[in-house]
Amino acid sequence: MASLDTPVSEIMTGKPETLAPDNLLLDVKHIFEKQNFHHHIPVTQNDELVGMVSLIDFVRVIGGAGLDDSETVYSSRKVKDIMSISPLSVEPGTSAEIVANILAKGEVHALAVCENKRLVGIISTADIIRFLLGK
Repeated sequence: MASLDTPVSEIMTGKPETLAPDNLLLDVKHIFEKQNFHHHIPVTQNDELVGMVSLIDFVRVIGGAGLDDSETVYSSRKVKDIMSISPLSVEPGTSAEIVANILAKGEVHALAVCENKRLVGIISTADIIRFLLGK
């Protein structure tokens, strides 16, 4: 059975794909099109976490745009226009129980994992559920 004392560093996805605030929404689209993606993209500047983009943030902004890369919204908007500023984060040593309690509140569906302000991973609600189920 999974131990609730397990540090998040043993559960998280390490070295997640990131974006910079000045990246275009086209870059966001290309990351979301990949398989097995978290649906949350950390935004970093000088290796420090400055924001987070969720799939929901992205879909709200693109509205009725199609999947064609030439849609205007993908080249006219930047990550900094849609990212959540100052996202919640935890330290790598934070227990699975603490992370599960934060995510269970339903306010966010993923947390950045940072060590001295530097992004080292990401942990999502799905990651915690899989861990607790032993999968």
